[in-house]
Amino acid sequence: MNHVIVVDLGYGDAGKGSVVDWLCSASRGYRTVVRFNGGAQAAHNVIRDDGRQHTFAQFGSGTFTPGVRTWLSRFMLVDPLALAAEAAHLASLGVTGALDLVTVDKDALLTTPYHRAANRARELARGGARHGSCGLGIGETASYALAHPAEAPRAGDCLAPRTLERKLKALREHLTDELGPLGPLGGPPLADLCDAYLAFAGRVKLADGADLRRLLRSGRVVFEGAQGVLLDEWRGFHPYTTWSTTTFANAEELLAEAGQSAVRLGVTRCYQVRHGPGPFVTEDPSLELPERHNGRNAWQGEFRTGHLDLVALRYAVEVTGGVDGIALTHLDVAEQHPELRVCRSYLVGGEPLTRIEPGPPHDLDHQQRLTSVLLGARPVLHEPPASWAEVVEAEAGAPVTLLSAGPAAAAKTERAFTRTAAPRNNIAEPAMS
Repeated sequence: MNHVIVVDLGYGDAGKGSVVDWLCSASRGYRTVVRFNGGAQAAHNVIRDDGRQHTFAQFGSGTFTPGVRTWLSRFMLVDPLALAAEAAHLASLGVTGALDLVTVDKDALLTTPYHRAANRARELARGGARHGSCGLGIGETASYALAHPAEAPRAGDCLAPRTLERKLKALREHLTDELGPLGPLGGPPLADLCDAYLAFAGRVKLADGADLRRLLRSGRVVFEGAQGVLLDEWRGFHPYTTWSTTTFANAEELLAEAGQSAVRLGVTRCYQVRHGPGPFVTEDPSLELPERHNGRNAWQGEFRTGHLDLVALRYAVEVTGGVDGIALTHLDVAEQHPELRVCRSYLVGGEPLTRIEPGPPHDLDHQQRLTSVLLGARPVLHEPPASWAEVVEAEAGAPVTLLSAGPAAAAKTERAFTRTAAPRNNIAEPAMS
């Protein structure tokens, strides 16, 4: 049936949103976008050929195409207030009734103002040792649910006012006992927050896993990932990671439940970027590359830029279990900046390193050791290739099937290829439900 899973093979910001927008164009035929990780911290910029621009967070990035629906799966952390604000911005761009096109799994966790306030309080308390955060409560949502699974607010609770109020009150009291008063960032009074969530339940469609399984058996779907593999909660470089599985695993679990499979499409720029602190071997502060919709902010910190890191790309492909195709983006930037280089190996203590060694599943100690190694590594840089697509294709063991020389759909070209993708390895592990 050709479902497609779109995953970023870097630290995020590779162009997933524009790829999903292209897939959902009228000529491609995909009518539903399933979000399968992360939450309101996603920032997928889409610029339409007519100039309209929106930063997609929870809505699928195909929403500009009339009739394309968004499905927020049970792996999403749903922020109803942020979703309403995003719908309002879409309406200002001519996309009316966007909330009517949203389906939310009843088991999806709710991210609340209480989570957001606690997230910011903890990150501020770290001072100069910040891990990097979007400040939107994602980690708090996930960690509270792990510690209190039965009491964590979920989308389905918005249909049960008494349960919703009880869970929100318990959450607020727990965080207040731990951190002190949440202050103005703690959001509206409890009664008002409950009313807002009840209104949310009246605007979107609430469903369950059986409904998604029926959808996956009836038509083609795009699965849109958030952030990037190098930030994965288990495979990223701890502790500079997200509380989310950013590989293909969650999407493939949902597909397997429906007896379906999908094409795995990895997305990478032809150079490297990263928000905030953490390892970034090929970072080059001397690079001055245009970035219209990314920059420094109070929570994520600096927006960093560097050269194409093939060592990290190989690692990302390996820990996901392989990809079927690659979308290579920002080729227009590479054409305008001949100073960009390619890194095929690192120097660590004077010794060459060509492979980042994956560890056992869910071994954060191993990931932290990798972080220590990468923080001390130096890139070995080479001249830019004659063909960025061919060098990425060779290193990733998969064909580059989409070339993107700009954000709009008109700047994207499907690429004919003759080589066969290398067999996938077996490193990827199942998602943690």
